[in-house]
Amino acid sequence: MSNEQQGILADVVKEVTIKAPIAKVWEAVATAEGIAAWFMPNNFEPVLGHEFQLNAGPYGNSPCKVLELAPPHRLVFSWDKDWTVTFQLEEAEEGTKFTLTHGGWNADTATAFGEKHSVVRERMSGGWTGIVQKLVRIMED
Repeated sequence: MSNEQQGILADVVKEVTIKAPIAKVWEAVATAEGIAAWFMPNNFEPVLGHEFQLNAGPYGNSPCKVLELAPPHRLVFSWDKDWTVTFQLEEAEEGTKFTLTHGGWNADTATAFGEKHSVVRERMSGGWTGIVQKLVRIMED
């Protein structure tokens, strides 16, 4: 059976090169203050297994948990009941290559707030584009 037959939807992947050193970008993607500046208010701590919340505005607080932590290259956390988010950083000639991967999409599943993954995935894919661009602007100013 292919992934599509099992209802698995492709990960949302956004990749950019940021004209900033990896340590500066890591600070922005792996601290509560940094994440709040470009993504959502939160009580994140860079500790493996730490449970935290993202304040998703009208959707309320979403439970999250740090699953992987490899400074300054990789942070993976669960988000809500279905998703995983990965921040991958690599040193590049022009600064830092940042890759965001939002996985855990399934066409047969609804989110904690009752919407189909297939609908939310499309909305969030577009949303991530703007969010990642906000990170770039903050880092390059």
